[in-house]
Amino acid sequence: MRNLKRVLLGVVVLLVIMAVLAFVLENQQSVSLLFFGWAGPQLPISLVMVLALLIGMLIGPILGWFVGRASRASRKRLV
Repeated sequence: MRNLKRVLLGVVVLLVIMAVLAFVLENQQSVSLLFFGWAGPQLPISLVMVLALLIGMLIGPILGWFVGRASRASRKRLV
């Protein structure tokens, strides 16, 4: 049973890697993002999307930690 789980995990990881590779290879057009008058460098759209995903994966847990910390502090004041 343990070997079956390892094989399934390996297949899922390979499928995710293949999907990311296909996304990167299909989206090689260069784009420049414009944000409040600041123009970023020309980067492939796949790199922009992956960077946005990674930044979101970092910001989400940090914000969740701050909100949880604030709610715990308010609960301590009530007790």
